[in-house]
Parts: sequence; C-alpha cells; structure tokens
Amino acid sequence: MLAKLVGRYLKPHWQLLVGVVVFQFAQAIASLYLPTLNADIIDNGVATGDTAYILRVGMLMLGITLIQVLCAITAVYFGAKAAMRLGRDVRAAVFTHVGRFSEREVSKFGAPSLITRSTNDVQQVQMLVLMTCTLMVSAPILAIGGVVAALSLDLELSWLMAVSIPVLLIAVGLIIVRMIPLFQSMQRRIDRVNGILRGQLTGIRVVRAFVREAEETSRFEKANDELTDVGLRVGRLMALMFPIVMLVLNVSSIAVLWFGGFRIADGSMEVGTVMAFLQYLMQILMAVMMATFMAVMIPRAAVSADRIEEVLTTDSTVRQPDRPVSTLDVAGRIRFDHVEFSYPGAEQPVLRDITFDIEPGTTTAIIGSTGSGKTTLINLLPRLFDATSGRVLVDGVAVNETDQDLLWSKIGIVPQRPYLFSGTVATNLRFGKPDATDEELWRALETAQARDFVEAFPDQLDAPISQGGGNVSGGQRQRLAIARALVKRPEVYVFDDSFSALDLATDARLRAALARDVRDATMVIVAQRVSTIRDADQIIVLEDGAVENTGTHEELLESSETYREIVESQLAVEEAL
Repeated sequence: MLAKLVGRYLKPHWQLLVGVVVFQFAQAIASLYLPTLNADIIDNGVATGDTAYILRVGMLMLGITLIQVLCAITAVYFGAKAAMRLGRDVRAAVFTHVGRFSEREVSKFGAPSLITRSTNDVQQVQMLVLMTCTLMVSAPILAIGGVVAALSLDLELSWLMAVSIPVLLIAVGLIIVRMIPLFQSMQRRIDRVNGILRGQLTGIRVVRAFVREAEETSRFEKANDELTDVGLRVGRLMALMFPIVMLVLNVSSIAVLWFGGFRIADGSMEVGTVMAFLQYLMQILMAVMMATFMAVMIPRAAVSADRIEEVLTTDSTVRQPDRPVSTLDVAGRIRFDHVEFSYPGAEQPVLRDITFDIEPGTTTAIIGSTGSGKTTLINLLPRLFDATSGRVLVDGVAVNETDQDLLWSKIGIVPQRPYLFSGTVATNLRFGKPDATDEELWRALETAQARDFVEAFPDQLDAPISQGGGNVSGGQRQRLAIARALVKRPEVYVFDDSFSALDLATDARLRAALARDVRDATMVIVAQRVSTIRDADQIIVLEDGAVENTGTHEELLESSETYREIVESQLAVEEAL
C-alpha cells in the first residue's frame, strides 16, 4: 500500500525526483572519489614530503567537497519540495474523498480517526518520502560503490565487510520486526486520544454541568498513558538500535586498523591504502546505517499508508448515478413510495413502508414520538442516506437517479443540530449562495427573526462566528441556520426540528414570515411542538417507523390516537380546536 500510495501521488512530480536522483548521484560519486585522493596524498605527498603535490591534490579535494555540498543542498531542496507536494496532494485527496462520504461512512470511521488519517498519517508518509529523497538515493550508490572500491584496494581485508554488514542488518532487522506491531498500536491510540479530546471539547458544557471534570480527566489520562507507554516502548527499541550500529562501526574500524597494521608491517600494504579502505568501509556502514534509519520509519509510514488507503478505497454508499438526470421541473413535488430503511447491523428497519405525497408549494409537517424515525425519514430526501427499498422522488425522478449537485441545489436544509462555520455572519449566510448581496442577507435575517441581534453586533454582518457557533446562543444559532437556508432560495425547505430553541412568540413571527416570503416553495417541517405545525397543509404522524395517519390538524384530532396524545400532552384539546 505504501509504494502504491507514494507512486500514485509522486508521479505528477517526476521532474523533482529526477533532480533528486541526479544531484544525489553526483554527491555520492564525489564521496567515493575523496578516499582515493586522500590515500594519494598520504602515499605520494606526505610520505615523500612533496608540499606542492599535497597542495595541488588538497585543492582538488576542496573543490570536490564544495561540489558535494552544493549537490547535497540542491538534492535536499528538490526532495523537500516533492515530499511537501505529496503531502499536499494526499491531504487534498483524503479531504475530497471524505467530503463525498454519506453519514454511514463517516460513522464507520469516526470523525477523530478521519482527522488523524488526514493529518498525522499523511505526515508520516510525507516524512518518509522526505528522508528517502535525502538519504536513500545516495545510500545504495555509496554502499555498492564503496564495496567495489574497497575490493579494488585489497581483497584480503574484504572479509571484514562480509562479517560487519550482515551483523548490522540482522541486528537492525530484529528490532524493526518488533517495532511494526507497536506502530500499529500507536496510530490506534492516537485515534483514541483525539476522540476523547474532541468529545471533551465539544461537550465541555455538559461535562461541567454534571461535574464530570475529574472523571473525564481520568479517562483522558488513561488514554494518554496508553499512548505514552507505546511511545516509550518504541523509543527504547530506537535507543537500542543506534548503539548497536555504532558498536558495529567502531569494532569494524578497530579491525581494519588491527589487521591493516600487520599488512603495513610486512610491507604488503601502504598506510594510505589502509586509510582509504577504512574510509570506504565507513561509507558502506554509514550507508547501511542510513538504510536502517529509513527502515525504522518505513513500518510506521506503511501503517499510515494502509489507513489512508482504507479511506481512499472506501466508496460512499451514496454515489453519483451512472446516467444522472440533469434537469428537473422547478415544481418541488415530493413522493415517498413504499420506502424502507435499515441501519447496517440493525435487527429491525427504522422506517417501514412509508408512502405519502407532498404537493408543490405546500407545507407538510412530520410529527411523532421520540425514536419514530422522523429525522431518518427526511435525511432520505437529500440522499444523506439511500433507502434500503422503495423510492424517494423529487419532481417525478428518483433521488438516486438525479445528479447530486442538482438535487442538493433544490433543497435547503436546516438540521436538527444547527452548525455554523468559523468566519463571520456573512460568510455563513453565503454558504449556499456565495454571490448573495448584503440586501439579500438582511432580508433573510429579517425573515428568520435574526435581524435585531445581528444589528446589535458591533460589526453586524462582519461579526465573527466561532467554529460550531459557540459564541452565540442556541436560539441565535438556529435562526442564523434558518437564514442561511433562506439566502439559498431553494425550491424545497427542510426544517428538522429547527424551531425548538425559539420561544413561542418568535416561533409564531418566524412561521408568519415564512408563509409570506417563501409561499411558492415546498416546506417539510419536523417538529415536536404542535403550535409550530398546526397550520400545515398536511401532517404526517409517524409511529415506530411507519405512517400512523395523515391529515390536517383538525382531522388528526379526530382520527389519530397518537396525534391526540401528543396534543393533550402540550395543551387541552379545547384549546387546540
């Protein structure tokens, strides 16, 4: 998965990779040439006392070193650019793909895990690519070239390489094998820490209201300690790796000097040749050490790549049809035709044999007891979920056969939990219509009964809104969400219990304004408050996921026991009439 992911997203940047290879190759060749010159100075300059020769070869070595430095800097620049672009492209791909997920896929992964996969996991892959571009291109050249050069200097000492390199590889390999499961566990525990932290920040008011600070702190500390424990175990293995590498390097150096000294004593080898052989052996072992350093990063990056690929290869259950219908009448006619819906793994369907029609320009209310399936029902209309069986039609065309962008452009939704994005009042209201004028924004705010408090803000339309709308009250947040849908001016409005935070007077004024300003649009209202829906053209009563009855307010008082119980729980029947 790692190679597949990296290959796919580095392919467009092949020019940078070519630059990395060229300059790393030049750097490695320069590194391989320097020990030979060093040996030449010792044997032909120092030994004979030829100062001119020493200076001449020394200047050549200095020039090669400068070229080596420039090549290294350029290669790192190209490598860093390639790695950063890969990170950018992978993050964009994950973000775009997650944006196509339905509620089902988001629930499957969980928001904390999706955040970790698009940030921390991408960073792990990005760092591996960066280190590969800066180290792993030159490492094989140094290793292979060093072996060839060392063999050409002296075959009798070459047995030292045959011992030291396998010892180093085996020792590091055993450590890396133990690291792989720890890295897998680490990413899962990062997910858990993110999940707990996100939940605590989102529900901080609930935590404080129930005086659960100590328990939540304890829960976070437990997850944090588990992550720390895995991190320490990984750290111990990494701390063990580098002393082993240095031990092999130092023992190999001593062995070269020991056995090379005997060769010099019997006249079969010169001092410069021993020093050059030592340098080549060091280059070989350093290349192997760089490879081991990369090998430490590969398991974690591989785990991260698997998690990223899992997201990218997960198809949304709500997909664009192969031959989408790209035009619809601007009528707003809706039909639910024997619709059934079941959540994955559920024993019973949430909705059963739902059939009803909504005529254009009318207001339809959906009411029922808690858990009767009201929100699930209206989520089928904009295809947040797809019906398990049956069909949902808008203007005579099934929603799963309609172009998704076209369908969404015709529906304005105010969700049960209104959400505002960080920015300003204006940027939130223009979410569905970026080119809306200020006049359109004020008109929508007036209809939504939000103009008064927005005008009271010092910056009015430019007043800042925090993420989630945490700096405004629940009622203000609901009214801003309603105004956002009104700015869009869709053919169908869906209000999912969107008036629950409003007082009765504001609720009444808002409903009167809606009836006046969007009279030609189709409205679907989910509500628990009878006063909110009593004037609807049609009221649908849901009970246990099925349509119990349909009619007007007066008709249902006579024919529906469920509706009558809901009404009686809120006001006397005589008052309702």
